[in-house]
Amino acid sequence: MESVLEIARGAASTDPDAGLRAVAALRTLAERLEVRQVDAARELGWSWQAIADRLGVTKQTVHRKHGKGAKRFRQIPDPGGI
Repeated sequence: MESVLEIARGAASTDPDAGLRAVAALRTLAERLEVRQVDAARELGWSWQAIADRLGVTKQTVHRKHGKGAKRFRQIPDPGGI
């Protein structure tokens, strides 16, 4: 995965190739960050409703995405120092 600095450069680029690559990298980064933070919240005993409220989605949506049996990023490498 690209470093955060490379993603930022691509996002600021006027080159569509670089910009679109940055969009894809940001999506991946956001998904990994969400998994990490949802896992942390659940480990601390947060309810699905509290997590959903913070993410601005329904409890059903967050549970479907992150609950037991959900497909998601299992290995979360350090995305460029974040």
